[in-house]
Amino acid sequence: MDEPKSLDSLFKEKIFRIPDYQRGYAWQKSQLKDFWEDLINLSGDRSHYTGVLTLKEVSSKEVSETDNEFWLVDDHSYRMYHIVDGQQRLTTFVVFLQAFIDFVKELDGNADKADQEIYITDSLSLEAVINRYLFKTKPTGDQYRTYKFGYTVDNPSYEYLRHKIFNEDGSPSIEETFYTLNLRNAKFYFYEQLKELHAESGMDGLQEIYKKLTKRFLFNEYVIKDEFDVFVAFETMNNRGKRLSDLELLKNRLIYLTTLYSDDEMKPADRRSLRDAINAAWKEVYFQLGRNDKRPLNDDDFLKAHWIMYFQYSRKKGNDYIKFLLDEQFSPQKVHKKVEREVVLEMPEEQRTEFEIDETDNDNGEAEETVVESRALLQPVEIKNYVNSLKESAVHWFNSHYPHLATELTDEEKNALDRLNRIGMGYFRPLVMSVFKNEKDTSKRTDFLDHVERFTFIVFRLSQARSNYRDSEFYNASREFNKKELTLQQIKEKLDTATEYCFNDDGTFNSKYFYDYLYKRFNSGGKSGYYGWHGLRYFLYEYELNLLSQSRQKKVSWEDLLKTPKDKVSIEHVFPQTPTDNWQKAFSGVDQQDYHLYSGSIGNLLLLSMSINASLQNDDFDDKKKPKLNDAGDKVRNGYSDGSHSEIAVSQKDHWRPEEIEERGKTLLSFMEDRWGFKFKDEQTKTDLLFLNESKTDGD
Repeated sequence: MDEPKSLDSLFKEKIFRIPDYQRGYAWQKSQLKDFWEDLINLSGDRSHYTGVLTLKEVSSKEVSETDNEFWLVDDHSYRMYHIVDGQQRLTTFVVFLQAFIDFVKELDGNADKADQEIYITDSLSLEAVINRYLFKTKPTGDQYRTYKFGYTVDNPSYEYLRHKIFNEDGSPSIEETFYTLNLRNAKFYFYEQLKELHAESGMDGLQEIYKKLTKRFLFNEYVIKDEFDVFVAFETMNNRGKRLSDLELLKNRLIYLTTLYSDDEMKPADRRSLRDAINAAWKEVYFQLGRNDKRPLNDDDFLKAHWIMYFQYSRKKGNDYIKFLLDEQFSPQKVHKKVEREVVLEMPEEQRTEFEIDETDNDNGEAEETVVESRALLQPVEIKNYVNSLKESAVHWFNSHYPHLATELTDEEKNALDRLNRIGMGYFRPLVMSVFKNEKDTSKRTDFLDHVERFTFIVFRLSQARSNYRDSEFYNASREFNKKELTLQQIKEKLDTATEYCFNDDGTFNSKYFYDYLYKRFNSGGKSGYYGWHGLRYFLYEYELNLLSQSRQKKVSWEDLLKTPKDKVSIEHVFPQTPTDNWQKAFSGVDQQDYHLYSGSIGNLLLLSMSINASLQNDDFDDKKKPKLNDAGDKVRNGYSDGSHSEIAVSQKDHWRPEEIEERGKTLLSFMEDRWGFKFKDEQTKTDLLFLNESKTDGD
């Protein structure tokens, strides 16, 4: 390895390309900040060692006459390289440089000048900087740009870098992803830093930062030889910055596998077709995962869910899915054809205590050996089917998280998915993805979602089952449905069967589990009652939507309930937990030690339309019903009368006493029966679940 080189030296007569097996630009604010601080704090004549830049030279024979790079490579003045390691740092350099150029061009006096008329120093024009680091323009014919640095054509970020970062005209319709958002953010971040630097130090500061970047940021350049396996190198290198995700590693592995088949096993055209299919799949996956650029979806969550749906599920924790994909299903050993001698080595017999002896361990310690011929167990069509499934599944994964952004779902499907996300989709998300991938009937899909939501509410929110109750069954169902081994009707029957323990022999709801859970909430700790029930906000929101169906105006959004650090701030105790004298008069028949039974009962809890209503606190009932005005007559907070539909219904009461709490509690429990399609055993069961009878009994 030669002495470290500056970027000025590295870019001499070189063309850098980020190949298709590489991930997109992954650096975010913390890495950008480190880069800027390294640059701005570099003092005197000192240099900054940036790391190793690992390259693989692309033979001139591999550059087609139709490629934009051909005119530079053809006369042997330029060589083209794929970046194996260091692409994040090199991408950051060119994005920084483009932000620098954009900023200098917009300085006073430069707006109407051509690049060759704008100078960074007395002898260095912007045109010279662009030609050296960014692109060369073909002087004849079409006069197109050839970029010194960029992505290969089949990389998902190829068009974005050219048109949105390098400002090339004629921008096509570009799909943005999480990675393109990172590119955009990097350019904006550096532009703003340069603006601040110029405000403090003027042109001298810009000249100094340019010299530091191009002359004193140093790389060790390492070029991989032809005989060295570039894909293996990619997997084993430590990439400084953010680690490669499992999804990125898998893409590299699959492309690598396409190179291992002989021409007899795979024709060159088929090899190219498979590689194109891999790139197309990852382009779609990255688009879907980053489609909501403010809240991108996690790579590895999707990959694991698809693994469950496509291959298998195990209860092992951690990275068992990627071990299966890389070490078993898509390992090079499943493609290589070799005659291999399998040897069982003689092992020492470990002395063990009596209770540790495993009766199945009957190895006699003798060495054995067999000769086996391994063969290509993994066929190209299996890779193609897998990547096509990934590609097809990605949109359904996205839609399951963000149904309101989906363009191909019915309103009924969007609403059903919204409900599942609100209540918590849990381990059903792979199954939901499988159903939407394989079932085209929208009414059947909606009916399935409704079954899952009912199951979740009854089993987890009411009957308090463990979060992993029957999870293996429904993980496996996602794979069986994907393989056409299970019908949607059979899945719904599984849901019904798994719910049976929640019901009595006569079909009524077995409220014992819910009652026992609430009893603990009323009688221990903070004595919160229903206020501590983890299904409360979802239940009250569904009740609000039920009231909304009788009106035209939506007053509460689910997102509003999630905006505050304390999720429960939007749930109001009408009768407060610490009542004032006026409240105590209204509840004079209740012993003070039983106040918590009324404040925490379901009928006393109210969904608020705005978190500002938390300022109601201990106000009297009449004050809570009315908006509060300041001395100037301006409203400073809402009252129940102009709040949510639930608030409006409560505001129509003349008084708020124990009777009103009991009445509204029974109304809510009756709504629960209708909404989730079950019946409590009798009216006494409902009364017991309100937990007000304890106070009455004591009072008598």
